[in-house]
Amino acid sequence: MNFASDNASPVPQQVIDVLARVNSGSAASYGADDVTAEVADRVRALFEAPDAAVYLVATGTAANSLSLATLCAPFQTIFCSEHAHIHEDECNAPEFYTGGAKLTLVRGGDVMTPEDLRSAILGEGNRGVHGPQRGPVSITNVTEGGNVYALSDIGALCAVAREYGLSVHLDGARFANACVKLGCTPAEMTWKAGVDIAVFGGTKNGLMDAEAVVIFDPEAPASSGFTRAQEFELRVKRAGHLYSKHRYVAAQMLAYLEDDLWRDLAQQANDRCETLARGLQDMGLEIVNKTRANMLFFCAPLRAHKAAQAAGAVYALWGNPPEKADEPALARLVCNWSTTEAEITEFLKVMRAAL
Repeated sequence: MNFASDNASPVPQQVIDVLARVNSGSAASYGADDVTAEVADRVRALFEAPDAAVYLVATGTAANSLSLATLCAPFQTIFCSEHAHIHEDECNAPEFYTGGAKLTLVRGGDVMTPEDLRSAILGEGNRGVHGPQRGPVSITNVTEGGNVYALSDIGALCAVAREYGLSVHLDGARFANACVKLGCTPAEMTWKAGVDIAVFGGTKNGLMDAEAVVIFDPEAPASSGFTRAQEFELRVKRAGHLYSKHRYVAAQMLAYLEDDLWRDLAQQANDRCETLARGLQDMGLEIVNKTRANMLFFCAPLRAHKAAQAAGAVYALWGNPPEKADEPALARLVCNWSTTEAEITEFLKVMRAAL
């Protein structure tokens, strides 16, 4: 009963098979191999973006930080939600890779509204040389609070960014889960809504260590004066994220794309989460995030959480847990592609018995 994180999942056999398939003979290094070229073409086709530049890195932190550094000068600020991963979970990596750009937090928890984003933008960039200049907007879908922005929400946020001439980055660590939840195409969730650079995450959806960065206008100027594609390439190398044996990270992404495995894995995780949510709601427990994909936050008495964890359930209590056994405590449950019906049934059984 492991609901701690989708990072804890195993790797699907399809990925292992493709890794074995490419593990024969010699291949060009540093991304000049045929597998990498095929992956780039397939990502462009998936996103309906024939001119996009596609790059692979090992982690979501690298994907986000290098993308934002390409869009943001050191004297600018990045607008993001109060609970964005780039703010709470990346050890100031965006600030580091941008050379000191700050983050401006948009009030409202994990979900930004156009009105709150506009208010945050108006609060910056108006103090001349004494204050930070306005920089890119970063949107996370699925959010850190387990919510999913609708396509109209993403479009509205991008429209506000465009009013002020700002670019938009999409943190898609759980991109596939959001896409499946919305029943949309990757293009609809990104460039058709106004996104400039998107992270097509793979690690949380079953891959070992592969994230794709998709730059939709690679010839647009970056913060340094290079094109966005040129600058991203240089930053990847300088940051130590350019694989020498690049075909092995590309092989993971190739498996992910073949026969829409990315979508199937996300669908499995989302479906398990809905089964879990229905079971908890049937017990009268509150699900806090209403627009969930594969992650939910729910409240239950502390004693019920303790009983579930004592029975072997692995998950985290969120915030500041209460001290009294009968007081409600907030917890996070995350389903991944390999979560089983048996795990969910057992968890619900233990939780029900403890209430």
